[in-house]
Amino acid sequence: MSYPISININGNTYDKSVDPRTLLVHFIREECGLTGTHIGCDTSNCGACTVILDGNAVKSCTVLAVQANNHKITTVEGLANDDGSFTPVQEGFRQEHGLQCGYCTPGMLMAATALLDEIPNPSEQEIRENLEGNLCRCTGYEMIVRSVQWAAQNPDGIPVQIGENS
Repeated sequence: MSYPISININGNTYDKSVDPRTLLVHFIREECGLTGTHIGCDTSNCGACTVILDGNAVKSCTVLAVQANNHKITTVEGLANDDGSFTPVQEGFRQEHGLQCGYCTPGMLMAATALLDEIPNPSEQEIRENLEGNLCRCTGYEMIVRSVQWAAQNPDGIPVQIGENS
């Protein structure tokens, strides 16, 4: 049996029928084709699948797609500004080298964006506490914390076009 759902993702409405057991992460990736949201563990330990659901960072492997019916979601594909420039969080990760392999980066960007929406100028401790549900095996977190601090200190960011080599 499938259930009809309607979810607004990155400003686009997706009307689909899903099995009631479908996880939101699988809906986003397989039904909507938005593969920036990564599947890291399927157990809610890594945070690679973090999205923003109605303003709150959530691990999309812990939410059923039917639970997101009639809600608003932002994925990493929806972060860039309308003109294609980076948000301050994205630019912070670029400026402070907050990524290495990049697998955890979409989840980190989403968690950091939700944090800065709630606490525009967080302390280092607040950043660490809010990102502790997102695992990174490459960076040691120092550059990630500095990336979020950069974004907090530069709320207007620096307009850099996606794909620009700078």
